[in-house]
Amino acid sequence: MMKSLIIIGARGYGREMYHLATQCREYGIEWEIKGFLDDHSTALKGYTGYPPILGPVETYEVLPGDLFVCALGDVNYKHKYVSIIKDKGGVFTSLIHPSSIVFPNTEFAEGIIICQFVNISCDCRFGSFVTIQPFTEIGHDVIIGNYAHLNVNSFVGGFVKIGNFVTVHTGAKVLPRLKVGDNSVIGAGSVVTKNVPEGCTVFGNPAKVIFAE
Repeated sequence: MMKSLIIIGARGYGREMYHLATQCREYGIEWEIKGFLDDHSTALKGYTGYPPILGPVETYEVLPGDLFVCALGDVNYKHKYVSIIKDKGGVFTSLIHPSSIVFPNTEFAEGIIICQFVNISCDCRFGSFVTIQPFTEIGHDVIIGNYAHLNVNSFVGGFVKIGNFVTVHTGAKVLPRLKVGDNSVIGAGSVVTKNVPEGCTVFGNPAKVIFAE
């Protein structure tokens, strides 16, 4: 039976994920796209060619055959809305664009999003609901925790360990063998040359702590 893919979030990132989904190998074979969940019923106003907004996450009734993907860039909101759907028994799938390159022995948990032209080297491990934006390079033996979000053109060197709920902004680089603690943020264009403590925001080249919880 063909399943129904539902995208959480109908704003800009949700629209991007719709187009990503239409380019995935599973589209039209394993699932069709049913629509979006968003609490703004007019989020798609002025845009054409998209499926409907089915309602907010909070009131949606999960049906047999539904599959979900979460298109929210904020890691904490992503966790919130994923948890709501999972508490209702919803099942999440992964979207991996066919232009991405994933080397052998890489392990993925559920809800992964890997966008166009991502290069992932061998023997990496990804937690649940990790998002990797286009043109990102990930070295060998990298470990990435749950709900991490790596933005466009970021680089992660070999043996790096990235914690849960980490955001790596556009163009940032994390040099090999470093650790980035849970709930940390790497600013755009930053070059991380030493370990990042938990709950810190770092920025610059070399990256320095500009905020700590």
